Amino acid sequence: MKKFSIVLSLLLLQVCCFAQIRLPKLISNGMVLQRGEAVKIWGWAAPSEKVEIDFLGKKYQVVANEEGEWTTRLAAQRAGGPYQMVLKASNTIVLSDILYGDVWLCSGQSNMELEMSRLVDKYPTEISNAKNNKIRQFLVPDEYDFNKERNDFVIGIWKSADPNTVLQFSGTAYFFAKTLYEKYKVPIGILNAALGGSPAQAWISESSLKGFPVYYNELQQFKNQRLIDSMQRKESEQSKEWYSYLYKNDLGLIQAWLRNDEVSVNWPTIDVPSNFKGAALDKFNGVIWLKKEFYLKSKPTTAEAKLLLGTLRDADSTFVNGRFVGNTTYFYPPRRYLFSSDLLKEGKNIITVRLVVNNGNPEFLKDKPYQLIIGEDTLSVAGQWSYAVGVKSNPAPSSTFFRWKAGGLYNAMIAPLKNYNIKGVVWYQGESNTGNPKEYGALVRSLIADWRGTFAKPKLSFIYLQLPNFMEAKVMPSESAWAELREQQRQLADVPHAAMAVGIDLGEWNDIHPLNKKEVGRRLALQAQRIVYGDVSLTSVGPIFKSLIKDGKRLIVNFSNLGGGLIAKDGSLKHFAIAGADGKYFWAEARIIKNKVIVWSTSVVNPITIRYAWADNPASANLYNKEGLPASPFQASVKK
Repeated sequence: MKKFSIVLSLLLLQVCCFAQIRLPKLISNGMVLQRGEAVKIWGWAAPSEKVEIDFLGKKYQVVANEEGEWTTRLAAQRAGGPYQMVLKASNTIVLSDILYGDVWLCSGQSNMELEMSRLVDKYPTEISNAKNNKIRQFLVPDEYDFNKERNDFVIGIWKSADPNTVLQFSGTAYFFAKTLYEKYKVPIGILNAALGGSPAQAWISESSLKGFPVYYNELQQFKNQRLIDSMQRKESEQSKEWYSYLYKNDLGLIQAWLRNDEVSVNWPTIDVPSNFKGAALDKFNGVIWLKKEFYLKSKPTTAEAKLLLGTLRDADSTFVNGRFVGNTTYFYPPRRYLFSSDLLKEGKNIITVRLVVNNGNPEFLKDKPYQLIIGEDTLSVAGQWSYAVGVKSNPAPSSTFFRWKAGGLYNAMIAPLKNYNIKGVVWYQGESNTGNPKEYGALVRSLIADWRGTFAKPKLSFIYLQLPNFMEAKVMPSESAWAELREQQRQLADVPHAAMAVGIDLGEWNDIHPLNKKEVGRRLALQAQRIVYGDVSLTSVGPIFKSLIKDGKRLIVNFSNLGGGLIAKDGSLKHFAIAGADGKYFWAEARIIKNKVIVWSTSVVNPITIRYAWADNPASANLYNKEGLPASPFQASVKK
């Protein structure tokens, strides 16, 4: 009997230990709650345990269910704060610094994820002045799950914007929030749930993926964790073997090229920036060593130096006078290396780059900065560099990015948000779907409906960016997967409570991650001001195709969102192309007459189809409204 009592006591003690309130990571200090709505507060406790919440002079009581889950709703509040919330059961939790404002879910791929830390040279003043306790971000951890919808995150805290914390904010989301705050003076909460490289189908729930059998079956396949583990082990071993081969056979390491200042005397030279074609390195894989000599009249007196090496393909380790100053392990990020100026000396100095090439396209991208900045002085390091092959190899083995597979990001990064009241969604994504652009519209329509169900808001606002210009401009009209995806995005505008911002002039031909995130955020915020905040008289977007009329050999295009009227920016209208029944497009003349665009070409006698800014990078497209907002690219045919 005594033994039974001891066991019972231990069990009761165990229950007591577990009978404590536990809150999701979202419900925490510094959170921003959605104003004007009865917001949910939820968590876990012991089964049937009573939880009491004391907030803004009111007490709320709720009893946990048999699984220990509890949910209650707080009375709607106006914007304001900071407030304190006390939760009591067998333990007490005190939450502080709570604001009421507007909460926006900002999601998509790398251009939404891109942090302000990547923009320090673009927006130094914006970052140094980012002292706003009313703009806050909750950074959702980058995880995936194919087997279940998660109910919480493994980590996550709310952070308010200051010059240090803002470096981890999404640049797009921050400037979106800043624009709204400056106009409405309402606290803005950012739920940053974005992941580089992710396609739209990764953000859709299992039930909604049933409409896309290929992706639904992909999700079922990767519910098998043993399959994932097996593939990861195999790919990891292949990768280790590839890098081991480079390390063991790299002449630069074997012969210590890094420490030998004279080794490059007989090396061939190449002009940087360059794609290395014509330098016997076309389709090269392996390691290339590069050296650049430069001279200083005196040893620098300033403490810090900054080396900008544009963007390199693929991975680099960079040294100054034989001392390591930084490395980047993949293609996209700009090379920005800060180091002590003590590494520099009077006279000859040497920059050495060990470049690892894994995809057959070694490159120092053009139209990027190649500079050494020492205090107020800037020295170009473009021009002739010496180079030598350390080791040549086969291409690097491919890797499976499981986190991009269908459904995984929804389960781990969206489902845990479903109880949190939000104002709307901001979406910047699409680059990873350009391989099959024609399905994009259906995917995002499904995603919008899916998320509206997730958040139990049939009219949830969905504001998205049409993809910017990217890659080299082409001389002649041509087909373009990026243009096709933009057309899919344009047609999404018929979804109720959805709105598109146009970014066709905000890209960079040589960078899939353009830096002008301030204007991206502003244009997205303009659409939010119109469809969410009720500024219906605001011109929030540029001209959008409305209708097409045939007038003999001419086509007449009507637009909505005229604002103060149509204009051709920087000269006559460009980047209109028309085609006849044969579907062969020719550049066309175009003129604005009474806020319509008249288009014709002597090469097309009977035009029936028109395209505007239909290219990966329609660099010369210049139709705007007087508010300075660009027209959306489009394709249209005369109705029969």
